[in-house]
Amino acid sequence: MLIVVVRRIVYMIVTIAIVSVLSFAIISAPPGSALAQKINQLQSQGGAVTQQQVEALEAQYGVNDPWFVKYVKWIGGFPHGNFGQSFTLNEPVGNLIWSRLGLSLVLSLGALVIAWGLSIPLGVFSATHRHTLPDAVITVIQFVGVAIPEFLFALVVMTLAATYLGSDVGGLFSEHFQGAAWDWSKFVNLLSHLWIPLVVISAGSTAWLTRVMRANLLDVLNQQYVQTARAKGATERVVIWRHAVRNALHPLVMTFGTTFPALISGEAIVSIVLNLPTTGPLLVNALLNKDMYLAGTIILMLSALLVIGNFVADILLAVVDPRIRLEAGRS
Repeated sequence: MLIVVVRRIVYMIVTIAIVSVLSFAIISAPPGSALAQKINQLQSQGGAVTQQQVEALEAQYGVNDPWFVKYVKWIGGFPHGNFGQSFTLNEPVGNLIWSRLGLSLVLSLGALVIAWGLSIPLGVFSATHRHTLPDAVITVIQFVGVAIPEFLFALVVMTLAATYLGSDVGGLFSEHFQGAAWDWSKFVNLLSHLWIPLVVISAGSTAWLTRVMRANLLDVLNQQYVQTARAKGATERVVIWRHAVRNALHPLVMTFGTTFPALISGEAIVSIVLNLPTTGPLLVNALLNKDMYLAGTIILMLSALLVIGNFVADILLAVVDPRIRLEAGRS
């Protein structure tokens, strides 16, 4: 098992290195740069920017360097925590990301816990009460959750919360808590704003995972070992949760690696709609403004999350399925 873990870690490092090269090359491919756009904007507003100043700025930021030279400069600062300088915001990339990454992780991890915490019991209930009215209701909700776009769902939830619940939607705090010192009232106000993005981000994943859990459990319940457990006198609760559900979890565990980055992407859309200070809007603005160091660092971090998620999924799958541990021990 240890050999398998070490091998997977090596694969992770190689994959992230390849992704860093490809992502930076793609970002650098379009003509122009954030610095050129900023200079053009200043000139269009009547700002006095001489050709000598333009050339000095281009030399300072290495705008005319080949993309692989920019890549070496960018990646070379990673061991020291230096991810480059943002052209548009004129701040170190690290400061911009760290100030927003915490909220992004809270929303994504919170949505992940909600999605898994709801999808497993709902999927089990739906499969064990097949063709009943509750099963039909859950199925309809699942299709709606999968089909509706997240930005539209966010607008609907915002409207309902503001109209019927009187909630203050948008942002992290109400206006009178902006800039106020932290206390219990401000913390409660923060929670009153966070439930909307958590519901919106987790809705699509919950609906999809519930469908997967229901279909897998229906397939497992027809297996011979389940019928054997019933024949030996095991209670239906033991048959379902100890024998059937454990094997039905395999596909859900395997999708864990793709679920977390999907939640990060959903967080970006919801954060734009709800005006939340996360990495999502930061990445969108960086791509629009061709801020390559900022965009490249965020994309690399998202790719690392995808690779790490797949690694965690492999470990969890080995915990759930003892056959995998036996095969790993033999290898």
